[in-house]
Amino acid sequence: MLKVAKFGGSSLADVEQVRKVIGIVRADPARRIVVVSAPGKRNPSDRKITDLLIDCAQAALAGRSAETAIAAVAGRFGEMASALGLGDRWAGVVDADLRRRLAGPRGDGARFMDVLKAAGEDFCARILAEAFAHEGMPARYVNPVDAGLRLSAEPGNAQVLEESYARLAVLRDSPEHVVFPGFFGATRDGAIATLPRGGSDTTGAVLAAAVGADEYENFTDVDCVYAVDPAIYPQAPPIPLLTYREMRELSYAGFRVFHDEAVVPAVRARIPIHIRNTNRPDAVGTRVMAERPYVAGEVAGIASAEGFCTIFVDKYLMNREVGFGRRLLQILEEAGLSYEHQPSGMDSVSTVLRAEQLTPEREARVIARIREELKPDEISVERGLALIMLVGEGMRYTVGLAARATQALARAGVNIEMINQGSSEISLMFGLKDSDHRRAVQALAEEFFGRRSPRPRRVSV
Repeated sequence: MLKVAKFGGSSLADVEQVRKVIGIVRADPARRIVVVSAPGKRNPSDRKITDLLIDCAQAALAGRSAETAIAAVAGRFGEMASALGLGDRWAGVVDADLRRRLAGPRGDGARFMDVLKAAGEDFCARILAEAFAHEGMPARYVNPVDAGLRLSAEPGNAQVLEESYARLAVLRDSPEHVVFPGFFGATRDGAIATLPRGGSDTTGAVLAAAVGADEYENFTDVDCVYAVDPAIYPQAPPIPLLTYREMRELSYAGFRVFHDEAVVPAVRARIPIHIRNTNRPDAVGTRVMAERPYVAGEVAGIASAEGFCTIFVDKYLMNREVGFGRRLLQILEEAGLSYEHQPSGMDSVSTVLRAEQLTPEREARVIARIREELKPDEISVERGLALIMLVGEGMRYTVGLAARATQALARAGVNIEMINQGSSEISLMFGLKDSDHRRAVQALAEEFFGRRSPRPRRVSV
């Protein structure tokens, strides 16, 4: 049995959290590959290590002193290492390393930024590997650059190259614990590059796929995925099992336990993902896998998010006009806009986008082009839209499920702006006003989960 265990920033924020990580890895011999993020906040007013490193880079690029940020990063890692019994040298090691990075070439600001940002995960992995050894657990730090994690030359948004998997596969045979920093690798020309959002999750997923792990454990600061946001519906039941498709749909619409796009390598390799809590490692957690048993009519979860808008276009006989939809989407593409949904009728189409994309300047340009090129009878933009997604494998082929949902919303006095069902039939989307968001989620949660036992469902995996 081989597991890849990834620990997020909250799991490594201070020495007490690191001790929990050591205990978790010691408790299961299968956890032989450990991926780490940079330390996160120790308290609400604290700052993440990565943010301090960004300060370092920005100060250097602007010709300002970076001494305050250097001292903060070096002091924090030094304090952690000392408390773990590793001596007092680490503050000096981190200080010297940061100064070496800051002395590097600054001609390409994005590359320079990546070199600094990568330091947080790197220092954390080096210290953790030494702490494992100090606790009698044979371990070695593995540098992603040396190990062959190859990335595209896109600073801050690098993508993993296919050749990485064969290079990383040899780590499966390591007789020691492998401690691997997340978030960064190297381009083919040897330059440090960082992955996009959820970068350490990506590193863990890539390693799990490369070594053919039996499970990818993603340790964070929550017990599991809940069927509804507990801040909106406190009685939300935990979800012990999800399929990859369900997790993707829920993540898209607001669930943020991990970045769904980041774990694609594990999904493609059909490796089960286990979401667990560093602070409560005995909690059941949530497993995400290719298939799971389900009951017909069952809704797995309800996710929601605000901050959307819709571009409504109406034109008589639109359906007879070949290429109309393609030309509309091409206008959005050329404006740098991606869309979320596009429900349509015979003579109208609504394109749903994240509102932050559609700045006033972009909106003016897009509307002008649509008017000129597509000659619509009517065009309008509506903001203040929230999306709610009902998701579940058990929703397929279920008669009356949409009726239950719409009736629940009607009883709550919520007007539906739009409705759309995915072709897979495992999701049902409602668009409504931001002002109705909370009330709508509560109504749907009460309809589909209100009569359930608050205890987790027992499942066999």
